Amino acid sequence: MGVYGYLEEYAGLPVFTFNCETVAPDGGDDEDGEDGDGQPRPELPAAADAAWYVGTIFDEEPFADTFARFLGMVDTTEVTALVIGYWGASYDQNTADPVALLTEAAASFPKLKALFVGDIPGDQSEISWIEHGDISPLFEAFPGLERFEIRGAQDLTLAPIKSDVLRRLRFESGGLPAAVVQAVAASDLPNLEHLDLWLGEGNYGGDATVADLAPILAGERLPALRHLGLEDAEIQDEIAAAVAGAPIVARLESLSLAMGILTDQGAEALLSGQPLTHLRALDLHHHFLTDAMMERVKAALPGVEVDLDDQETTDDDWRYVAVSE
Repeated sequence: MGVYGYLEEYAGLPVFTFNCETVAPDGGDDEDGEDGDGQPRPELPAAADAAWYVGTIFDEEPFADTFARFLGMVDTTEVTALVIGYWGASYDQNTADPVALLTEAAASFPKLKALFVGDIPGDQSEISWIEHGDISPLFEAFPGLERFEIRGAQDLTLAPIKSDVLRRLRFESGGLPAAVVQAVAASDLPNLEHLDLWLGEGNYGGDATVADLAPILAGERLPALRHLGLEDAEIQDEIAAAVAGAPIVARLESLSLAMGILTDQGAEALLSGQPLTHLRALDLHHHFLTDAMMERVKAALPGVEVDLDDQETTDDDWRYVAVSE
């Protein structure tokens, strides 16, 4: 299973798509404000009024050319939210390094606060095929980032982050490398409020262990954290057991252990640990709990919004995470 569909809203703004088909409103194929297919040419919104999606299409205009046109047509000095879509891959005719292009153009984005790298749905690339490199330079080039999300983890690397303004950090993957988890755990993020890690499975590079998560669960480096998501994990039961005694849980408002291989064993450990009644929400959707355990969880947390949707069944002892390939 992968991720399907593009973002329609990001950082509180509607997403406007800028791709190889986007042309200037006063240019194009005719004099009637229509494109070559006879469709009305969309007006570009004011730069500050949209989250700008910039991406190409498989074997169409190279991403570097699309990005260059975007820089020329949009007043990027007013852009606050940017979504990077498909930039090609090693198996394409054209590919690009979005990190290099972004860092080279950093001076053109003085107000950038939100960045999503990899809004690439499954019809363009399965999540495990999205190719990355070292994303560390992005945090140096854009020190004003308040939120950062990324999809895909093939060849992804990261050095520990240091930021006083980052508030939201999210990694979507079918297999998050342990080295990336370790870098997040070693980061200095005193104002981070929201952290999501899709840990995935070993077949797709998800080799993180509970020991790698220990600094996060200790919470000493994350004094402002209010939401923690440790999700999509084949070791979800082990994570639940570790969370049950984790110091950081006491100050969370919401916790997600969703999308993974959570069984009655993990839920039992969670219920036997520290109280969770202070939580506003507990997300456990996509799980392998029995009906009886689901009732126990709901009964133990009467004032908590508990998501137990997507009850899965074991098939010949085979269980699966929600997002892998």
